[in-house]
Amino acid sequence: MTLGDLGDVAGLIAAIAFVLLVGFLAVPLWKLGKLLDEARTSVRDVTEHSVPILDEAASTVASANTQLVKVDTITTSAASVSENVSALTGLYAATLGRPLVKVAAFSYGVRQAFGGARSRAGKHADPDAAGPNPAGPNPTRAGA
Repeated sequence: MTLGDLGDVAGLIAAIAFVLLVGFLAVPLWKLGKLLDEARTSVRDVTEHSVPILDEAASTVASANTQLVKVDTITTSAASVSENVSALTGLYAATLGRPLVKVAAFSYGVRQAFGGARSRAGKHADPDAAGPNPAGPNPTRAGA
């Protein structure tokens, strides 16, 4: 064998090794290509299904905002009514509350005064003047 034949064999071995290396690297690249195709299909499906969901969510949010405006109007009105009731209560308390308290205190005082007078009158009254004795006539007066 000559040196030229040895170079041809080395070149042939190098070529075969290169083909094996390319073949070895081609399989993962081919699988990666299939994976990228599946990912593209999945992204397309997700996009097709999510767009209607997003549209529906947007309309739901718009409807909720409309309802919140109505609720805000109601709460504003309720706050106004509450303020009016509070003012009316204050006015009632100022106008009628003090005189009613004074009348109640006066009537209580009058009842206490008449109650005290009745109890004092009952202590000083003649026991015979109260009525007949249920035990019979008074023995001290019977002989008199």
